[in-house]
Amino acid sequence: MKRIYPHNLTEKSTIWFWSLKDFVILCISVLISVVALVNIGWLLPIAVSAGFGFLSVRYDNVTIIDYLRYAARYFITTKQLFIWQKGKDE
Repeated sequence: MKRIYPHNLTEKSTIWFWSLKDFVILCISVLISVVALVNIGWLLPIAVSAGFGFLSVRYDNVTIIDYLRYAARYFITTKQLFIWQKGKDE
């Protein structure tokens, strides 16, 4: 069973797959989304809450949004340098 409080006191405390801050934001947004769905009939807030819930899933201290940021930084924003040299056998 996963504990709420971390073992070594340097990790962030988590509940299931989310950090506590993300879990509180997710719960509040789901509550507001359900109220908006019942009263107004909007599905957009539920989709935004589900998207936030998916992107804030934490695995090995990295969230999915962090991974997407790292991938975008590597493939889009940083300069890639390739140096071509002839090998010894050519």
